[in-house]
Amino acid sequence: MSDPPPHGAPRNRLGRESSPYLLLHAANPVDWYPWGEEAFDKARLEQKPIFLSVGYSTCYWCHVMERESFSNPEIARQINEAFVPVKLDREERPDLDEIYMTATQLLTRSGGWPNSLFLTHDLKPFYAGTYFPPDDRHGRPGFPRVLAAVREAWQARRESVLAQAEAVTTAMREQLAPPTAPRLPDPAVADATRGLLARRFDAQWGGFGHAPKFPSPSNLDFLLERARAGDTQAREMLVLTLDRMARGGIHDQLAGGFHRYSTDAEWLVPHFEKMLYDNACLARLYAEAAPLAPDLGFERVARSTLDFVLRELVGAEGGFLSAIDAETDGHEGAYYSWTREELAQVLGAEAFALHALVYGFDGGPNFEDDRYVLHLREPLAERARAMAIGVEELLLRLEPGRRALLEARTRRPRPLVDDKVLADWNGLMIEAMACAGRVLGEPRYLDAARRAAEFVLARLTSADSRTLLHAYRGGAARVTALLDDYAFLIAGLLALRRATGGARWLDQARRLQHELDSRLWDEADGGYFMAAGDARLLFQSKPAYDGAVASGNGVAALNLLGLALETGAASYRERAQRLLQAFGEAIDQLPLAHVTLVRAAARLGSHERAAAPSGRGDNALEQQARRVVAAHGWLEGEASAGWRRFVVELTIRDGWHVNANPAGEAFLVPLVVGGAGSGVRGVSYPAAEPLQASLAVEAIPTYRGQVRVEGEVAVGAGAPAASLTYQACDSTRCLPPVTLEIPLL
Repeated sequence: MSDPPPHGAPRNRLGRESSPYLLLHAANPVDWYPWGEEAFDKARLEQKPIFLSVGYSTCYWCHVMERESFSNPEIARQINEAFVPVKLDREERPDLDEIYMTATQLLTRSGGWPNSLFLTHDLKPFYAGTYFPPDDRHGRPGFPRVLAAVREAWQARRESVLAQAEAVTTAMREQLAPPTAPRLPDPAVADATRGLLARRFDAQWGGFGHAPKFPSPSNLDFLLERARAGDTQAREMLVLTLDRMARGGIHDQLAGGFHRYSTDAEWLVPHFEKMLYDNACLARLYAEAAPLAPDLGFERVARSTLDFVLRELVGAEGGFLSAIDAETDGHEGAYYSWTREELAQVLGAEAFALHALVYGFDGGPNFEDDRYVLHLREPLAERARAMAIGVEELLLRLEPGRRALLEARTRRPRPLVDDKVLADWNGLMIEAMACAGRVLGEPRYLDAARRAAEFVLARLTSADSRTLLHAYRGGAARVTALLDDYAFLIAGLLALRRATGGARWLDQARRLQHELDSRLWDEADGGYFMAAGDARLLFQSKPAYDGAVASGNGVAALNLLGLALETGAASYRERAQRLLQAFGEAIDQLPLAHVTLVRAAARLGSHERAAAPSGRGDNALEQQARRVVAAHGWLEGEASAGWRRFVVELTIRDGWHVNANPAGEAFLVPLVVGGAGSGVRGVSYPAAEPLQASLAVEAIPTYRGQVRVEGEVAVGAGAPAASLTYQACDSTRCLPPVTLEIPLL
């Protein structure tokens, strides 16, 4: 994007920043400061409260308040005289955003952006709101009246204001860092979660709850796992929701991709910004769910979404860009919506009739100013049947009109693109591209995932400490990585490992996991902090709730379990268990707020049941697993610098197979050769054979017959040995995983 501001040359300190959101305010007459010591020192020196305004570049009401209030010279004069104004991009500092949004929710019982707070010199909030109009309207006080009232309270009733700030801070601490007794979640919590989701499910339109409706990908991931395990109700909820969203106006029917959320229960009229994280989560879900409903076009939705990302949200160096704005020229949705006359002019009479039936503009307008948001009134298969043709033929007939409308749309003023690159959101899209590339057999997506991963690993790394950084723009990276950066990027790297088998991705995932453990693990109580300790953070929170994306601690738990399966290292599973113990009480009390952690708890339980036989029947199955696979190992060549080549060879009985490495899915147990009292490095696994199992929705990578695994083992005083973990399956069942020690002779 061309750098904002649109209103003239920079007039305040924000002109030196890289954030597109901060740059949008650089020409304001408000004397803005970025978050930092310069602003805090000024507030203490001049004995003024801090006015903190938090937003992001694609926030519609943030733009409105910028135009109405922050560009108004008289309102700017009020702010500058009585306050030290600080602007914060919530996407650059999600740790601060969480803290101060909690304050606003406590003070007002609601929240949103722009988030407008007034702070003491020690950064404690005492008054807050969201959008304030420039004058009294719609039941909201005008911003000038708010500024005057806060100024008067600060000057005349300072002790009362400071007491209010202390009370708010105490309440924030209780919410963000509550004391809990460590214990694992109830084993029945996954079933309880499914039941709670079913009670909130909209059986007509899909999704959960009422308008406004959000995609809630964490809920859908939970349903996907249950559906794969044979849960019919979970499958029905998932498929209906994905179908209704794909047909709604929340889905861009012309260019692909999804808007932020729906303002109604029918997924019809969206809030129009397009966020990288939404499109990452949804593209992956549609790709993975496609085999569950092959007639509903989920694969087509996944492809069009990822193709939209590749066209419009990839930077020159391969990193994925953050978002596309909702508005142009101050009008939300103007770029994406149509008048009847515009549609008729572009399509012509014959095409207009067909497209009106398909895209829902044969009736009255469904959006403001007599405009239409395009949507599919019915599944394409139903429309095709009514026309006595196939779906592919219908798509061929629609394609010229779709292209004509898209070409006409591209001639309109385009919404701004927020072109900063964030490590966490890139991790989500790397995972989506890798997963879709594997599931759909599309090399372009794997290439995009690899290129983005290489970019993030190279450019979002501190030159001094070599630690991960959070945000990149204009050739520079900044802000030390937060929990979500590590969790989502590691998940993306593990997805690349499963898709390509590349050892580099597993090595980098393990390196970043070690860095995360070193920087953000809570040694006292378990779990990960969102950010490292900082004198300017009121609290170190440990985020566990799912929101627009899964919680960082939930994804971290899944990563640890995935790493345990990939490497055979019990330490990863042990840390995952301690993480879940840290949140067990909260998970049981509010499972719908912790759905990703619920998934991790269920996965931990399945791992423990597989690894620890509990009776004679389980022991018999384990013994059978040992009989269907014979393994032996040996050393080759001479030792070099303390290392020597080794081979482990498996012979698998006819009719049986073991899961390959990588296993293709996080919940499968891969073949793993590791060290048994000896260091092991450079382990290489053979190419897998795809197997379409009877209960699987897609082919599983497996090994059959004879399998040869090679690597290097550290040679010392003792006899070297390797550990071997595998899970043997036939066409109808899988036996418990077993781990053996293989002497290297």
